[in-house]
Amino acid sequence: MTDKEIIKLYKSGQKDRAFKEIVDSYSERLYWHVRRFLCSHEDTDDLLQEIFLKIWTALPSFRGESQLFTWLYRIATNEALNFLNKQKVRSALQFESLSSKLEEKIDEDPWFNGDVMQRMLMKAIQRLPEKQRLVFVMRWFEELPYEEISEILGTSIGALKASYHFATEKLKSFLEKNSELF
Repeated sequence: MTDKEIIKLYKSGQKDRAFKEIVDSYSERLYWHVRRFLCSHEDTDDLLQEIFLKIWTALPSFRGESQLFTWLYRIATNEALNFLNKQKVRSALQFESLSSKLEEKIDEDPWFNGDVMQRMLMKAIQRLPEKQRLVFVMRWFEELPYEEISEILGTSIGALKASYHFATEKLKSFLEKNSELF
């Protein structure tokens, strides 16, 4: 079902069915979008439930000024960032760095099925500044065009391209320095 059909369902009063279509259509994509930031299946699963609850409560305010997909991704991204900011505060109180904590989650996650190289890449991504990490994940893994990322993050395309470039350079450098590990 297309996004327009889902919105039409919702506006015609079939709210439960429309929401079910959103969940069916976007659960997997939103799961992987959030998982790449949180590095933990359990955290992602829990947060995804909160994200869909937020979508359900915010759906009446969806004005259609952006695509449904973009709106959903913006909510998921904001919720993931809020979660990470809370984790950052907890980590600071325990005198740990959040990126180190996320790297540990990659190593400890029984659901992670990548090889050593993929594990190193995921760890390197966690070391990127937040904006670069967001842009890199959306562009590289999710293959989103800059136009959609711009709508989701509310950033100019030029700034996104610069962030992506800096992220790839930092990742290349990190992987080259640690190439003996894989």
